[in-house]
Formats: sequence, structure tokens, C-alpha cells
Amino acid sequence: MTQSEFINIVTPFKDKVFRLAKRLLVSTEEAEDATQEVLIKLWNKNNDFKKYRNIEAFAMTMTKNFCFDKLKSKQAQNLKIVHSNYQDHNVALQKQVELNDSIGWVGKIMEQLPEQQKMVIQLRDIEQYDFKEIAKMLDMNETAVRVALSRARKTIREQLTKTHNYGVK
Repeated sequence: MTQSEFINIVTPFKDKVFRLAKRLLVSTEEAEDATQEVLIKLWNKNNDFKKYRNIEAFAMTMTKNFCFDKLKSKQAQNLKIVHSNYQDHNVALQKQVELNDSIGWVGKIMEQLPEQQKMVIQLRDIEQYDFKEIAKMLDMNETAVRVALSRARKTIREQLTKTHNYGVK
């Protein structure tokens, strides 16, 4: 496979690889390094592409595994999972402050979710993968993915409601 063919295959999903890495590793620099490592591994496997039915799903699985390995390593003990990739510059200042506060709370709540729920919510709500692709990436059945997503959303909704209603009768 030529370099231009490889680039044409990888370009549509390389940003998703970066966003997943950033979601897991938090640090932009760490996410860029992870993305580069995954793309290099893909390049090294480019002759095997024919045996993978969905190269994008394979790349996302590689990214997930690479990031988990990195998080498990001693050098990454201070990394954590947070959500901070939503910004809207057209909102009035008060709304922006409220929105930032809510996003901060969602990030804190997500930190408390089980690892599997974090991954499912990232892949479904942020990256927009369908349930079948998520099931394959996480080695789960589709029903389990739906249940994990439902539970994660319910937990976030309940905790956010509790936070916003604090002190209100």
C-alpha cells in the first residue's frame, strides 16, 4: 500500500483517534503521542488491512488499548479521565459560566463512573459510533453496551440534577 493510499484510509478517523486518546489521557501532548504511536502501528500493519473489515474500529481498539497501557504504566500515575472538549463562544457570559460549571460537574461525575461506562459514553456520545461498532471495540455484546450507556447517562443525569437542585426546595 502506498503512503497516499494509507493517508486516504486513515484521514477520516485520525481526529477520532486523537479525541479518544485525549479523553483517556487528558494531556494534549500525551494524546498526540498516543495518536502518533497508533498511526505508526497502523502503518506497520498496512499490508494486513485486508483482513480487518473495519479499519476505523481496529484503530479505535488499538487506541483504547494503548492508552490503557499508558495509564497503567508508572510514568502515568498522575493522569486522569476528564471531559473538556466542548466550547461555545456565542453564549452570553452568564450562560457561559453556567455551562462551564455544568461541564465541570459532568467531568467530575464521569470520573466516578466505572471504566466500562466511561468508554461506552465516550464512544457513543462523543465519537458517535453505533452500538455494533462499540460492542466490537470493547468486546461486549450490543445489549451490554446499551445497558452500560443507559446506566452511565442515568448516573450523570441524577448526579447533575442533585447538584443543581442543592438548596432549592
